[in-house]
Amino acid sequence: NRADETRRRFLLPLWNVYNFFVSYARIDGWEPSSEGFNADRPEGLAPASSSPLDRWIIGRSNQLSAQVSQFLSDSDSYSATMAVESFIDDLTNWHIRRSRRRFWKSEHDADKQGAYATLYYVLVRLVRTLAPFVPFVSEVMYQNLVCGVQPQAHTSVHHTLWPLSEEGAVDAKLLDEMALARDVASLGLGARNSANLKIRQPLGRALVLAASQVGALSEPVAELVRDEL
Repeated sequence: NRADETRRRFLLPLWNVYNFFVSYARIDGWEPSSEGFNADRPEGLAPASSSPLDRWIIGRSNQLSAQVSQFLSDSDSYSATMAVESFIDDLTNWHIRRSRRRFWKSEHDADKQGAYATLYYVLVRLVRTLAPFVPFVSEVMYQNLVCGVQPQAHTSVHHTLWPLSEEGAVDAKLLDEMALARDVASLGLGARNSANLKIRQPLGRALVLAASQVGALSEPVAELVRDEL
């Protein structure tokens, strides 16, 4: 039924992201910085990261805020929820899946710290965005993610300000590149499957014909596609 479909497509992936972050943050003893904490914007400013995956998902997070704000202003709650569902798919099936090794490695280097800071920032923003849609689930997450580590936090997610898009956090070119990378990866895996080539069997090369206006992928993004295929 519709309720079970919502649980499967929306609530379970959301909870899995939350559980993934909390589990590994506890193992590594990671906590967000309390310096300059703002109770109205508990995730803080967008963290600086050299990872294209981090910069992309930060941009997607802020893009989502603008989209949902506009949809709700137009009283279009259905499109707002579809935008959130698309974002959760990006977060789980691309950012986290491509970043797992960054959380798993034993070194507590800048790359691992950046992965934690980025996922915390994105997850807290997402929880605040979801507060009007799933008030009780978002409250449980907020209590642990924010109130559990920030004594100055508002006592409820519903007391925080509505998350607005952070100026300068959206790299439109990178968003377009990563969307193309996801399409290429999906088509490439489909071609592998059609040719009965297992993913563990290396390819000599892969050629992609794209529309001329798309442009070439930057090397870090192209490397993600190579690793995926």
